[in-house]
Amino acid sequence: MGNPPRALPSGLATALVFGASGAVLVLEIVALRLVGPYVGVTLQVSSSVIGVSLAAIAYGTWLGGRLADRYDPRTLLAPALLLGAIGTAVTLPLVRYGGEVLRGGAAPAVLLLAALAVFLPAFILSAVSPLVVKLQLSDLNRTGSVVGRLSSIGTLGAITATLATGFIFVAAMPSSWIVLTLAVLLAVAGGALWWWLRASVPVKPKVKAALITLGLVGAGLGASSPNPCDVETAYHCAAVEKDSSTPSGRTLILNSARHSYVDLNDPRHLEFEYIQWIASVADVLPPGPLDALHIGGGGFTMPAYLKDTRPGSDQLVAELDGGLVDLDKEKLGLQTGPGLRVRVGDARVAVAAQETAAYDFVVGDAFGYLVVPWHLATKEMAQDIARVTKQSGVYVQNVIDYPPNRFIRAEIATVAAAFPHVAVIAPQDALDGKSGSNFVIMASKTELPLDAVRARLATQAKEPVTVLAGASLDAFVDDARVLTDDYAPVDQLLAG
Repeated sequence: MGNPPRALPSGLATALVFGASGAVLVLEIVALRLVGPYVGVTLQVSSSVIGVSLAAIAYGTWLGGRLADRYDPRTLLAPALLLGAIGTAVTLPLVRYGGEVLRGGAAPAVLLLAALAVFLPAFILSAVSPLVVKLQLSDLNRTGSVVGRLSSIGTLGAITATLATGFIFVAAMPSSWIVLTLAVLLAVAGGALWWWLRASVPVKPKVKAALITLGLVGAGLGASSPNPCDVETAYHCAAVEKDSSTPSGRTLILNSARHSYVDLNDPRHLEFEYIQWIASVADVLPPGPLDALHIGGGGFTMPAYLKDTRPGSDQLVAELDGGLVDLDKEKLGLQTGPGLRVRVGDARVAVAAQETAAYDFVVGDAFGYLVVPWHLATKEMAQDIARVTKQSGVYVQNVIDYPPNRFIRAEIATVAAAFPHVAVIAPQDALDGKSGSNFVIMASKTELPLDAVRARLATQAKEPVTVLAGASLDAFVDDARVLTDDYAPVDQLLAG
């Protein structure tokens, strides 16, 4: 029976486990950003990426253990790092070319794109830890302490990578740079380890040439793959497209969704229908300046409209993404000042910080891809909005839903739990469950000016819409459950 392979120095073993585990978590977090422009950022997408990553870790660890029992782990460590580097580099072209084919797909497409984004490198790198563990088990009496120490080191590496990626890397550089930088670091580590082990692990020239070739090809494909983003902010893959029919028109694209339309020369030009509906509500409010609160900024289309149609208005916009605000200033003509202020941060926190009965008009238009963030869709949030709305003020909320309209019915019920007067604006086909659409909820503490809104919609809206209220609205909502902080399955309701 041959001698067991010589153990690695403790420091090197620790670094390998820490680094490999950390690299897998970097890939997992960045994968969410890579797939977002094609399939959005929803609970299903996040679950797919996490599930695929865990599957890769499970199978990679199993394979690493099997290989460690059959071969000298010292001969496998450097190749694992180098193959991990190659797998990391090729995730960019795999996702960006595959994403164009799978864009907006159903659950199988989301799972496949998540697998393209993370499975291969995570699978390879997860084999490193059992290889290292096998090399350190020179004394069976210390098996527990060795396995426990290296397992904890791997977990610490994963925690460190998670925090560093979320708080530092994503804010400091684009996702493609993070991926390519990680690939380079893995390649350097694999090359250095191979050189250090050269005396005990001879390398065949053909193997070396093959790995170098694969590495160069992977790096080249990764660097040259198309990037769907003009700007990658901390929360969005953002792009601004020019309107070929209107030279001054611009469309803001966030994670592949057409989010806002801005006419640089005419703030009263409202391209999207739901914005026309919201503007119709604003137009029938009492004349003069308004105190307005906007939950979500996007392209700042509605704030610009109110600034032009209601001179002297005092507006506050709560926008989570500071990078998006910078993009709006650079490419969409946003000008902030005393009458149009921006608070960068979570909208729920921003609303909680406002004074009671401070606003005539509150606009809810915050989205994560096509979904209202769940914590902005609950009764507790609606109650806080009601608190900051004046007695005669109006709250409008934009919602997207599809047949069988489970989310919009639940959201109307939720808003009605905070406001005594509620109505909804939508195309009749959408209300009948025949098509997906935007819905705009109206709510107030006093009677809503429904007749005036209908008259204004007849002239403002490009397509006929229905204003549903009273008993007809009650019948539409039916037995929909009110969403709360304890129960708000927004993604599942929207999925139908």
